[in-house]
Amino acid sequence: MADSQWWPVIRRIIEEYGSEPMPDHVREDPFRVLIGCILSQRTKDETTDAAYRRLFSRYSGPEDLARADPSEIEKLIYPVGFYRNKARTIVKAAQFILEEFGGKVPDRFEDLLKIPGIGRKCANIVLAYAFGKPAIPVDTHVFRVAKRLGIAPEDAKPEDVEDALKRVVPREYWIPVNHALVRFGRAVCRPVRPRCESCPFTSVCKYYREHVASTSRSGGSSKG
Repeated sequence: MADSQWWPVIRRIIEEYGSEPMPDHVREDPFRVLIGCILSQRTKDETTDAAYRRLFSRYSGPEDLARADPSEIEKLIYPVGFYRNKARTIVKAAQFILEEFGGKVPDRFEDLLKIPGIGRKCANIVLAYAFGKPAIPVDTHVFRVAKRLGIAPEDAKPEDVEDALKRVVPREYWIPVNHALVRFGRAVCRPVRPRCESCPFTSVCKYYREHVASTSRSGGSSKG
């Protein structure tokens, strides 16, 4: 499909899944959104939100966290994935923001990437959800859905998926597309055993065409 033909598909996903509540860790000020993104990596939203609330019930901002003992942070954020490494990263990020940006999280993509623990996904999350700037964060769900549908090629990297979505999605929809694709990826286009029988996009989906329909024609079954 041409890039322009994908927009009706994405628009429908935004309409059906974009209004679901946002997780706690992307709702507040830029510093907390940034720390929430560090916590969220390879961790479920429910676990991230609980750890996020515990952390910020004890520490209020970069000044407190820059002086914090990582072992104390570990206790507060456990059981998020890689909690020991994340505790050290949180302290380093807070120190860096104080030293380099005067305690204020920057609103430029290039500056955000300088902060310890912040890659493209987290930088875009901060831009989109903390500053309201058009950006498309690409996490594992967005990455999977875009490639399965065929919006991006199978060998695409996260930045390639980001570029592909930017070509498809009008700029005014860049912020909600991440949240909607994440929810769609969790509810329907799941990592294991995707619910293709419940998906309205099988007629255009590359994954369905190559892994489900072709298997059904040959008399087998697909397990995702």
